[in-house]
Amino acid sequence: MDSILKITGKIIDALGNFCSLLMILMIMNVFYDVIMRYFFNDVSIGMQELEWHLFAAMFMFGIAYTLKEDAHVRVDIFYDAMSAKKQAVINIFGSLALALPITLVILFYSWDYTFEAYQMGEGSGDPGGLPHRWIVRSVIPLSSMFLILAIFHVIIAQLKVLTTPAQTKEGEQ
Repeated sequence: MDSILKITGKIIDALGNFCSLLMILMIMNVFYDVIMRYFFNDVSIGMQELEWHLFAAMFMFGIAYTLKEDAHVRVDIFYDAMSAKKQAVINIFGSLALALPITLVILFYSWDYTFEAYQMGEGSGDPGGLPHRWIVRSVIPLSSMFLILAIFHVIIAQLKVLTTPAQTKEGEQ
């Protein structure tokens, strides 16, 4: 169980690092775009589109990392007052009953959505925009696969919490 957690954790941590890289690239892109627009009166539609492509990828891939790091939104006022075992049950239930079904639905429908864009060679409708819209669309199924991995990681980690004997405050069992 520990080796599975370690492997999945490393994969998702690498994804989190990739999100950091996407953020840096997006900041550099926005900086370039602002400098070109306000100092050189030059606007690039492609660079503006790249901003939202990078943001979309950063956001979509970041969902899995956020879940693994237990940084997602919930009603912490009730959750924090519960024991670790009750929190684990809530996390397992939320993962299996809420996160996993919607992720599987998104994964199922996003394959055709991405493939359709690839087949028709969809690109930007704006002159000077980015071609190959399927690249940004492919982030949806790919991020869904990473989210499924993160859900699996959370379930395994929470099962470990449930099967580990509770520790007292002095470290005794």
